[in-house]
Amino acid sequence: MADEKPPVVAEKTLHPTSICNSTTSISRTLRSIKPAHYLFRVESVSVLLNTDIEKYESGSFKVGGYRWRLCLYPNGNKKSGGEDHISLYLEISDAQKLPVGWEVTVNFKLFVFNHIHEKYLTVQDADGKVRDFNVMKSRCGFAQFLSLDVLKDPCNGYLMDDSCIFGAEVFVIKYSGKGECLSMIKDPDDGTFTWVIENFSTLNEEVLYSETFTIKEIKWHLSLYPKGNGKVKNKSLCLFLELADCETLHHQRKLYMEFELLIKDQCNDENVEPSHVKSNAKVWFCDSNKEWGFADMVSLSDLNDKSKDFLLNDSLIVEAKILLMMHSKNI
Repeated sequence: MADEKPPVVAEKTLHPTSICNSTTSISRTLRSIKPAHYLFRVESVSVLLNTDIEKYESGSFKVGGYRWRLCLYPNGNKKSGGEDHISLYLEISDAQKLPVGWEVTVNFKLFVFNHIHEKYLTVQDADGKVRDFNVMKSRCGFAQFLSLDVLKDPCNGYLMDDSCIFGAEVFVIKYSGKGECLSMIKDPDDGTFTWVIENFSTLNEEVLYSETFTIKEIKWHLSLYPKGNGKVKNKSLCLFLELADCETLHHQRKLYMEFELLIKDQCNDENVEPSHVKSNAKVWFCDSNKEWGFADMVSLSDLNDKSKDFLLNDSLIVEAKILLMMHSKNI
């Protein structure tokens, strides 16, 4: 039967962090993915542990617009409770070049490779805690990063041929100055557009376009096929709501709309309830879906039926009403 791999040190412990002067919950987990930003291999570890070298600062590496380095205390940072441990810190290395009052907010992870499990022990502040680096606090890390007893015991897998591999992963959190505000607008004040088409019976155009109208910074127009189009040619009037300028939509955005298209019954008899032709739609508009409407909005036979009053003095009245609109703007 194959030998079982020994357990790794406890996943969660509670240690004082030397630089931040507070007691912080620390998470310890295993992962197979290599650290994204820096690897630091230390050879002849047994020799290093028997020298008077208090600390070693690694070469610098750049992440998030800043230069960083690792600071290793082979026998622990004793001033901060790191006795009998390796202490490991992340330090900003170009602090003297940064402007007065600088501050960098960071979420970071430090690593040590376990050769037996072939995974990295990942040490980080628990619960997604972030650290603020500034002129008074240019480094943060873990005074009790790894017990020396655990490190030295070959059964634990952190030493291989007297070498050990550390690593770092740094995520700089900074506001990019970009954002948006999303709102759902019901019955917007400028949400109704009326289009009067005169001399309707003399129209020869296959398609008509209304003037452009704007609703919450988005430009629209109506398109109308007086004698139908495609399969309903010479059968029905077609009516569509169409984006007039896709550039008014943010790149790769979609716009949700609930709207009503209407052919108005122009009956002037107050005693008769008008019989408008209405059709409703719920649609996502985008670059690839610029228009939506109804190919069979009203049959031509009904449209030309003088008893139904859709045409009055050879004029047709079309209306678009926005019932609900998703509106997004930059902030």
